[in-house]
Amino acid sequence: MIKIKRYAAIDIGSNAMRLLIVNIVEQEGKEPQFNKSSLVRVPIRLGQDAFTVGEISEENLERMCDAMKAFNLLMKVHKVERYMAFATSAMREAYNAKEVVALIKKKADIKIEIIDGKKEAAIIASTDLHHLLKTDQTYLFVDVGGGSTEFTLFSNGKMINSRSFKAGTVRLLNDMVCDVVWDEIEKWIKTNTEEYEEVILIGSGGNINKLFKMSGKIQEKPLSYIYMNSQYAFLNSLSYEQRISELGLNPDRADVIIPATRIYLNAMKWSGARNIYVPKIGLSDGIVKAMYYGKI
Repeated sequence: MIKIKRYAAIDIGSNAMRLLIVNIVEQEGKEPQFNKSSLVRVPIRLGQDAFTVGEISEENLERMCDAMKAFNLLMKVHKVERYMAFATSAMREAYNAKEVVALIKKKADIKIEIIDGKKEAAIIASTDLHHLLKTDQTYLFVDVGGGSTEFTLFSNGKMINSRSFKAGTVRLLNDMVCDVVWDEIEKWIKTNTEEYEEVILIGSGGNINKLFKMSGKIQEKPLSYIYMNSQYAFLNSLSYEQRISELGLNPDRADVIIPATRIYLNAMKWSGARNIYVPKIGLSDGIVKAMYYGKI
């Protein structure tokens, strides 16, 4: 007999907000299946506020409330039985975050939890990564967000180390990542990967998903360092307007895709990785799975 549960995850990032609705198919004697029912992405760049002026602006607060009301209605229509809403880097740093959380609870009846970088990395890592990790290999998992980037090292199927750095795409766009941060990232990656002969990168985040889609490759195939490097040069050769009109990128993707590519390239260079795999996983997928398996 088949039983279907419907869970939802809300990811309030620095570049965009997402609502993911998932059908969880349970069948006796089989692993549960997680099937995406709906994904809605709203480009509210909270990081632009939080990282430059330290608070979420009135205008973005209003947009956020509207989006959350819409998310609530969508969950109702889909008959979602359980949801969780997590906010990351931008909300961590906005000094009016508590007021924002309270207002959204009051106006949209959605409870938001602000999580730190370590919890964010752990939730993402609790997705389907164990299916991807070959036990005899070493992987550096890189999740690039608008406000921060999470690095997690796996070897022999186990998590070795994890660290979150304040180097995200929105910060880079605003020239807010100093050389010291880059040096720290380089040192962390080199120190943690030096004892391993070969390291493979796993990329997560909207930008690497977009780069992968643009490559036209099939899901199991990786992107090479050479491809990433040429893509970086190609994207840089186009103006912001050309990236929208010629490549069909969303306006809120066309600018952040360049700094994101730079982070992945540096991670590959410093770890010596020749390839990057791009499974379709992210914080919202992780939230649903962590909820289902009772981890959060």
